[in-house]
Amino acid sequence: MRLLPPLASLRRRVVMPRLNRPDALLLIAAVGLVGLGIVMVLNASYFYAQDRYGDPFLFFRKHLFAVGFGMALLFAVSQVRLEWFERAAYPLFLCGVVVLALILIPGLGAKHGGARRWLALGHASFQPSEFVKIAVVLYLARSISRKRDRMTEFAAGVLPHVLLVGLCAAMVAVEPDFGTAAILVLVLVLMLYGGGARLAHLVALGVVAMPVLIFTLIHAPYRWLRILAFLNPWHYRQDIAFQLVQSLIAFGSGGLTGIGLGESRQKMFFLPDAHTDFIFALIGEELGVCGALVVLALFAIIGMRGFRISLRHPDRFASLLAFGITLTILLEAVVNAGVVMGLLPTKGLALPFLSYGGSALIATSIQVGMLAALSRMTG
Repeated sequence: MRLLPPLASLRRRVVMPRLNRPDALLLIAAVGLVGLGIVMVLNASYFYAQDRYGDPFLFFRKHLFAVGFGMALLFAVSQVRLEWFERAAYPLFLCGVVVLALILIPGLGAKHGGARRWLALGHASFQPSEFVKIAVVLYLARSISRKRDRMTEFAAGVLPHVLLVGLCAAMVAVEPDFGTAAILVLVLVLMLYGGGARLAHLVALGVVAMPVLIFTLIHAPYRWLRILAFLNPWHYRQDIAFQLVQSLIAFGSGGLTGIGLGESRQKMFFLPDAHTDFIFALIGEELGVCGALVVLALFAIIGMRGFRISLRHPDRFASLLAFGITLTILLEAVVNAGVVMGLLPTKGLALPFLSYGGSALIATSIQVGMLAALSRMTG
């Protein structure tokens, strides 16, 4: 029995209906998260930026620029026609592979905090893996839609996608960025299943991949330490689990309604990465469980509207594209929230729309713009 939408049964191409307005609820939820993110980035980064760079508004200004650029791209992408997305799928995927390879070349990839994840462009830099996620979804949507009659075959329907997306995931993991690599693999598996691949083939791949996963844990001891910190954070609260424990303290301090906007104590140099990966902890501290639930509810709205677009779009490529984009946004949000609340081992993933980080914010804005464009073609 299928657990996912029967995307494999959709027709390859039909006459497009009259264009409607973009999905209003989708855009309202996204703009609501972006607005809260603006407030929280200023709130979380003020003291850190003042202490480290002597400018309390440094990160806030950069974030505002990313918001403005992202919103402009969202609007522009929302006007793009479906055939343009399809034509761009393979070229963008190829560009993504090339850029990921360039990052690994010493002197080209910028290194921060022990990870080589950025390409420097003068005084600015961007994180290509954030945009590669879009390219991967575009590639999978086009390729799976074109192979609809052969998706039940392992050699023709599953293996080529696993090899190409696996290559991207491997290069991202080498940076290292294991969290983004895991998101790429999850999106790959779910899109293959939604596109008609046999469950037995995907389970077999999982069994084969298990030794590789175990090897990566053994080969990189810091990943195993993260597992230990996740299993018993209070035992390691002074070293490897310090960040997680401080995040849990933030949530515990917030209670039901929070201690008040701007009143966080954990942002006063107790919680590392408070304005980036762990901004959800400050939301829990200042706005409480109620504020955290509002954030999760907004993501749920984006998820429901995105899957609705996927189910109702008459074109198979577009349906798979909406499915993959929605999966990417929701998986990132769920993983980030799970890490911050101690439900998952620590991974360096931003919370979409809310965390500081121009590349992530701009890429997510493009994804919402793509969903908005696809929603104009549904009833």
